[in-house]
Amino acid sequence: MGVGDADQIGLDNATPRASGSGPTDRCYAALDLGTNNCRLLIARPAPAGFRVIDSFSRIVRLGEGLGQSGRLCPQAIERTLSALHVCRDKLDSRRVTRTRLIATEACRAADNGAAFIDRVAVQTGLQLEIVDRETEAGLATAGCAALADDRAEGVLLFDIGGGSSEVVWLTRASDTENRSGEHEGIRDRIRLWTSLRLGVVSLAESFGGRIVTPAVFEAMVAYVTVEMKEFAERARSEMRCSRFHLLGTSGTVTTLAGVHLNLPRYDRRRVDGLWMSHADVDEAIARLRNMSFDARVAHGCIGPDRADLVLAGCAIFEAIRRAFPSERVRIADRGLREGLLMQMMAADGVWCRDAQTSRMQ
Repeated sequence: MGVGDADQIGLDNATPRASGSGPTDRCYAALDLGTNNCRLLIARPAPAGFRVIDSFSRIVRLGEGLGQSGRLCPQAIERTLSALHVCRDKLDSRRVTRTRLIATEACRAADNGAAFIDRVAVQTGLQLEIVDRETEAGLATAGCAALADDRAEGVLLFDIGGGSSEVVWLTRASDTENRSGEHEGIRDRIRLWTSLRLGVVSLAESFGGRIVTPAVFEAMVAYVTVEMKEFAERARSEMRCSRFHLLGTSGTVTTLAGVHLNLPRYDRRRVDGLWMSHADVDEAIARLRNMSFDARVAHGCIGPDRADLVLAGCAIFEAIRRAFPSERVRIADRGLREGLLMQMMAADGVWCRDAQTSRMQ
């Protein structure tokens, strides 16, 4: 579910410096190598956000079989190296001036994860950084926080990944807060967070993803519920108001949105920022659960690469919904890469603080 050329990501209250002043002329790139996907975004600063000038997304299943063997398998490594060569060529052709390239759960968990990172550097010249779970949760939050209802006292943000899932309790931004994506501002809004050591790949490999009976689906939900119990208990006392909502980012929720909208093929412009009601989500999950594996393969918003994973993602989402009931959820087709881009641009001084904040300084 990648972001295409010429897409613009908006940031609340972010004001760019004048064109030609230095930082705004730079070209930035962010790469997120996860358990299932390899994703790249290349962007330049733009008014109130940034403009994507190139992107790449490929399902590589780097974490295939990792839960059983504890290692990245040779076939997965070769698939991933092939994708990373494409990324390197894009970085070269776009003359990128600043990058941050991260790897997440698969490389964290694998016995040969560090050796794989070394091999990537030798064969592609790309310097990947294995980030910890707290960093991953913070980046997902930085990438999505602008979509939170700014009148809600609390928002439950979640990112369902291939090998891990991050869950964050996000508080309301203060009226004078700079919300241009700077790390300090976002970090201050994170009240609680957890990283569940499960995702769509690991759950589907444990329970099965091609044929998912009602009993298997409920078993997956129960498993996730147990893993999330401690976090749910900690969050019980957090402030909720009538505007409390869920904010989800992942292929799972964007797929559900596409199904809900009856899209013949995925369209990010229709999905990113979409509000879905509790009933909308119920209906979309039910439609997916009633599809055969072949029907999921043939669906324009799912396809063969996700057909055996999407119901595991729905089970994770369902466990989150049951633990944190809400009448609405906002869908984000943005996340780690956008968070990386915002942090790099903010560090370079691309955006000024809003006028009110500037007057207070």
